[in-house]
Amino acid sequence: MKQKVAFIGLGVMGYPMAGHLAAAGHQVSVYNRSSAKAETWLTEYAGQCVATPKEAAQQAEIIFICVGNDEDLREIMLGEQGVLAGISPEKIVVDHTTTSAKVAKEMAAECEALGVSFYDAPVSGGQIGAQKGQLTIMLGGDEGHFAKVKAVTNAYAKCSQLLGPVGSGQLAKMMNQICIAGIVQGLAEALQFGQNAGLDCQAVIDVISKGAAQSWQMENRSATMLQQRYDFGFAVDWMRKDLDIALQEAKNNGSSLPLTALVDQFYADVQKLGGNRWDTSSLLARL
Repeated sequence: MKQKVAFIGLGVMGYPMAGHLAAAGHQVSVYNRSSAKAETWLTEYAGQCVATPKEAAQQAEIIFICVGNDEDLREIMLGEQGVLAGISPEKIVVDHTTTSAKVAKEMAAECEALGVSFYDAPVSGGQIGAQKGQLTIMLGGDEGHFAKVKAVTNAYAKCSQLLGPVGSGQLAKMMNQICIAGIVQGLAEALQFGQNAGLDCQAVIDVISKGAAQSWQMENRSATMLQQRYDFGFAVDWMRKDLDIALQEAKNNGSSLPLTALVDQFYADVQKLGGNRWDTSSLLARL
């Protein structure tokens, strides 16, 4: 069934995600802090632009959010013109922002008091995944409205999985980023090793990618790493934000993340090289 939906936050991820909702035939209202971005979106897709998150919540049955961090989410949700100022019972909020599990639980409690369902739903797949409609969504929340949410998010996701109560989606995203950090560092070290040994690294990758060393990073980033191309993809600044969330959570739950902490500092070195907006595969540039 087609739904009345709102999408708040038209960044590199939200812009195409909202576009997929419109292309799927849903009635879409969009809000962005920079109204020019929302107006540009309207030149490409069918929908309407609203002036505030409050107005977005008034007009939609499901409100999707994709902003920067914990404080951005609090502002969008709790501000004078925020989502909760305009929402009514039985509606659904789906937050695609990568945040702490703590703020997800805070927002869920605020929603519950108003009879509203809240799902923390961070995504994996990056800008390319958003553009192609091939994201993976990790959700936390109750089972009651999950099927309804999944039916709508299928417009831009290849996989949506409910993993437990609110906060579970964010914790799963932390696991995702922990895995990526270690894999990218290992790939960077292997490529540097091969170059120093005088090997044809692309030929080696063609072989080892058929075996146990294969990974998404190897398949999608090794060629551009060898070309020293990093001006695309998931930015180092964003990765450091995500790893900081994971490292803080690890302190809270007693986990030891020595490799993650080390790679986080390697990304800090990349930032010192001016690579704040480089793709996360730029760990090779540091080496």
